[in-house]
Amino acid sequence: MFDVISLCFRNCDTMIHLLKGNIGTGILAMPDAFKNAGLTVGTLATVVIGIICVHTMHMLVNCSHELCRRTQVPSLSFAEVAETSFKVGPPRLRKFSSFARIIINVFLCVTQLGFCCVYFVFVATNLQVVVKDHMGPDWSVQTYMAILLLPMIILNWIRNLKYLAPFSMIANACMAVGLGIIFYYIFENLPPINSKRVVVGFSSWKQLPLYFGTAIYAFEGIGMILPLENSMKTPQDFRGWTGVLNTGMVIVGCLYTAVGFFGYVKYGSFIKGSITLNLPQADILAGSVRLVMALSIFLSYALQFYVPIDIAWPAIKSRIPTERMQILWEYVFRTVLVIVTFLLAVLIPDLSLFISFVGAVSSSTLALIFPPIINMLVNYGTGYGRLHWTLWKDLAVMLFGIVGFLAGTSVSLQQIIYGPEA
Repeated sequence: MFDVISLCFRNCDTMIHLLKGNIGTGILAMPDAFKNAGLTVGTLATVVIGIICVHTMHMLVNCSHELCRRTQVPSLSFAEVAETSFKVGPPRLRKFSSFARIIINVFLCVTQLGFCCVYFVFVATNLQVVVKDHMGPDWSVQTYMAILLLPMIILNWIRNLKYLAPFSMIANACMAVGLGIIFYYIFENLPPINSKRVVVGFSSWKQLPLYFGTAIYAFEGIGMILPLENSMKTPQDFRGWTGVLNTGMVIVGCLYTAVGFFGYVKYGSFIKGSITLNLPQADILAGSVRLVMALSIFLSYALQFYVPIDIAWPAIKSRIPTERMQILWEYVFRTVLVIVTFLLAVLIPDLSLFISFVGAVSSSTLALIFPPIINMLVNYGTGYGRLHWTLWKDLAVMLFGIVGFLAGTSVSLQQIIYGPEA
């Protein structure tokens, strides 16, 4: 009996990490995504994109298990799975195995640093609204980013992941409290669905790519799937119809759909890049929600930032001769990366467009394009099933990702450069 209870607690721990890795600024941007798609299309598309993303997560986990069996190693990272898949794939492609590992690591770094840029914009924008509403000064978003820069740098000087655990717990608590209060505001005097306030069916082809970028940004948690499964004492509980992955992602999908649907119904065409910005401005509780969510995202920045450091720093560290100089240059490297995310955030202070751009560029690549490529390579020697159905399925998912990548990136860039009316 004790073993069963202990197992449940361990699985719940993994579930919490899975939920935390998927629930962030993306869920707060879902009403804006629904505005770009329309209520009906947004709801259906969110379900479809969620199913596809969970499928590619399973695809990556299954490929990792198969490659571990073939190579007789206990576990593989995302980049190692990509590298090994090329090694067992068609002979002409095997020379690109090292390049595949590098590409995956590059996109993981770009994705995480993109999240950090969005976090900069999110925290600064919410602080701007709170200070303007309750204290008076009407400073620009860029001014708040500059104020945040030094605290961000100091927070990211923490080199050991275990010392970030308390910050993660505080961030989780803030996010849970904040989401609960946001739901209260959404359902308070919720208006009926009115075609004059919301687009009930389909918004427009012009806006749809922005929906795709935001939705795939929200669902993109594929980078954490293998580390979570590899850390479990009972990894077999991760997969399966009622496993940790499916259960966690069903919860995530329901939350995204609920916030997106009802948030759009509540605020209609006036919805902003984060639903926190639509809460009553003079309300003290609403102001506290903005502060709580800003604190949660601020503390989460360091956890997102840890991934690119963990990938990029070892290659630089090996070129520095002494341990003392390695420590010094690591602080310099961390500081430079934080400043880079700050400068990018200053250049693109529009939260909605930044989220859509990051989602279209990097999240679609990691979640929709690379997993089917890996799956095709892994199954190269064993076959693709009757009528090659797995091959056609993988090609369809990859094509969906490529179309979303091209359309989402081009529309996001166009509106970032020329404005929302472009």
